Amino acid sequence: MNGGFTGQIILASASAIRAKIMTNAGIKFKTNPTHIDEDKIKQQYLGAGRSIEDLVQALAYGKAEAVEPLGNNIVIGADQVLEFGGQIFDKPKSLAEAHARLTELRGHEHRLIGAVCILQNGKEPWFYISTTRLKMRDFSDEFLKDYLHKEGDSILACVGAYKFEGLGASLFESVQGDFFSILGLSLLPVMKELRKRGALLK
Repeated sequence: MNGGFTGQIILASASAIRAKIMTNAGIKFKTNPTHIDEDKIKQQYLGAGRSIEDLVQALAYGKAEAVEPLGNNIVIGADQVLEFGGQIFDKPKSLAEAHARLTELRGHEHRLIGAVCILQNGKEPWFYISTTRLKMRDFSDEFLKDYLHKEGDSILACVGAYKFEGLGASLFESVQGDFFSILGLSLLPVMKELRKRGALLK
């Protein structure tokens, strides 16, 4: 970390994979999960005909903005939604729902739209929007049953019912987009912005 940076980097997320991405990249940070009414924001934006990109940007901003700004701290908020057939999907609430989700996505392409927001010292928010396209292969019912048995409830924390960094990769035929964005945090653009702000060595 740059000696001239006097604040802390704060990740406003409870996501274990986002924290792991930043830790593996050597970024020193603290985690401060925030809770916002995501359903209210979704209803507000989608009800007004706003784009999915606008929605996910608002969700990322809401999470970052919910952290009390202190000193020179840099707060990072992030969110991601899955879009398929014009519909937005939330995280599955049960393995039965995960089974139905994966059955619906099987053999088709869906999009993961992600947003990262950085707030610091009352400056204008910094945003990065990513879109990745993922095509699931036409896997068998037997494979799906085995997959769900092996993964268990852990996939209920994932909007697509898969962890792409692990066994979930075996669900796919092809992907278009950045690996880290698929996982939920566009690491390289974030690190570039942190360097600009003096929070990482150039």
